[in-house]
Amino acid sequence: MKIIIKNSSELPIYEQIEEQIKAQILAGKVTEDEQLPSIRQLARDLKISVITTTRVYNDLVNEGFIVSVAGKGYFVAPRNNELLRERMLCEMEEAIEQVVTNGRNAGLSDDDIIAALKHFMEE
Repeated sequence: MKIIIKNSSELPIYEQIEEQIKAQILAGKVTEDEQLPSIRQLARDLKISVITTTRVYNDLVNEGFIVSVAGKGYFVAPRNNELLRERMLCEMEEAIEQVVTNGRNAGLSDDDIIAALKHFMEE
């Protein structure tokens, strides 16, 4: 599992890690039931605090991406396609909301914004 932390990112470190792990799970790069590095190992590998990696894993457990098995560690959760679909729909809606806001702040009409969206859908 490859994770890159960017100090120049606006996102906090824990969010950068969470987003990258989620993306790798959704893309199938980290597969169902695959064991993740221990909290301490991930902290060592990334040269960050154990507190940060604990938060990452707790958040991912709460969101249903990974499961904790007592005495064994953390594993990628079995895919719940409906849950993933809902989560991705929510993320898409947030992104579209940001696109519309940015477009309007730039002085674009709704038709211009829709045209830009259609352009990206055709690619």
